[in-house]
Amino acid sequence: MQPIERISVWNTICAAGNFSGRFLCGAEAVINFSNLVQGSSLQGRAEELRGRSVLIRTRDQLASALAIIELDGLARRMVICPPDLQTEDLRFIAASTEADAIVSDLTDSKDLSGFRTVIPCGAQVVPANYDRSTVQATEWILLTSGTTGTPKMVVHTLKTLGGTIESDVSLVRRPVWCTFYDIRRYGGLSIFLRAMLGGDSMVLSSIGEPIASFLARAGAHGVTHMTGTPSHWRRVIMSPAARMVSPPYVRMSGEVADQSILDRVRSFYQANVSHAFASTEAGVGFVVNDSLAGFPSAWAGTRHIEVDLKVEDGTLRLRSRRNAIRYIGGQSESIRGTDGYVDTGDMVELRGERYYFVGRRDGTINIGGFKVHPEEVEDVIHQHPQVRMALVRARKSALTGALVTADVVLEREPGSADDRSAVQHEILRLCRDLLPPHKVPVAINIVPELPVAATGKIARRCA
Repeated sequence: MQPIERISVWNTICAAGNFSGRFLCGAEAVINFSNLVQGSSLQGRAEELRGRSVLIRTRDQLASALAIIELDGLARRMVICPPDLQTEDLRFIAASTEADAIVSDLTDSKDLSGFRTVIPCGAQVVPANYDRSTVQATEWILLTSGTTGTPKMVVHTLKTLGGTIESDVSLVRRPVWCTFYDIRRYGGLSIFLRAMLGGDSMVLSSIGEPIASFLARAGAHGVTHMTGTPSHWRRVIMSPAARMVSPPYVRMSGEVADQSILDRVRSFYQANVSHAFASTEAGVGFVVNDSLAGFPSAWAGTRHIEVDLKVEDGTLRLRSRRNAIRYIGGQSESIRGTDGYVDTGDMVELRGERYYFVGRRDGTINIGGFKVHPEEVEDVIHQHPQVRMALVRARKSALTGALVTADVVLEREPGSADDRSAVQHEILRLCRDLLPPHKVPVAINIVPELPVAATGKIARRCA
């Protein structure tokens, strides 16, 4: 199959036609596509940004979505700032990307100082008529979700981000997509483009929006396809509002999707549940549709859906036209190795005829010289029927360097101290039965909730 050539998001939307019923929904507004293609979210000033490098810096996710649609094909470069970007990093990013213009809904922010052009944007469109016939290939600059230091900046294009997306014209009812991810990071952006380029509609989340409100809004707009991390989905099925949506299709990515969460979500919603592998540098790698954890070992060493996969030194490596092009901003390292593959840093282990994800290469715990992946211990703990979420982390130890501990959220709060102790012992016994001694937690702490980062992934830390 040849890649689909798209010159811009806006042109693709226009070429698809059939705007009836299509919409883009945020927390504060719903934008119909019939208005979208004839209007501007940049107060009709988009022409001032033609051929320039532009930062998109907004509080509201819908405002970013509308700006992306309007600037792609017009700007030379779009720098998509995630909502948790620190002000002190903004100047470095602007200088590194040669951005002298900013599009923002932060009308009173010091972030706007120093830019030659500042254009207000918002979660609405106004009628506008300007020449969109001249289109250039815009660079999309995405920031990685590293937890320390200045974020890395990765260069993509519409071709690497959405070149393989197709629209199923046979569908009578168009899908309505929804994601817990923020579209200003790769995971959310890939779903956003899936909806925009595929001829579908989408409901966006909003920072600070209670999960019950978001689920109610998604249900009211008839969401059919929902995506998020396994941590997102564990929080959803714990919520009293979980039944406000009934998606026939659920996709997980961003974290290891163990069998327990795949089974629970499939049973809870009677849904088709899949999980996907993707990263900012490697792009979308593959989607696993058989509702089983891991992926078939036969995929490694072959080309699977236009992506070359291999496992080397225990890590998954991908090569495809979905790979990012390069780093920008002083990064001397190359995204690809000499063989053209991107080393994802995700460790996998072969068991039988299937590879299973066991964690990140840089996330291991060193227990007296033995390596422990937190995710593989969490996988075992999640098998306990009363456990909804688990976080395995290191506790410093003068003797072994570190010890393994686990915080767990239960489906129901224990009724007494004896009940709490019994559950803790059951979880420890499960770990002792299925794990070697150095991987067994020294303590099981029952907690009311676990921290989740802005990316939707569980927030890991060392105590």
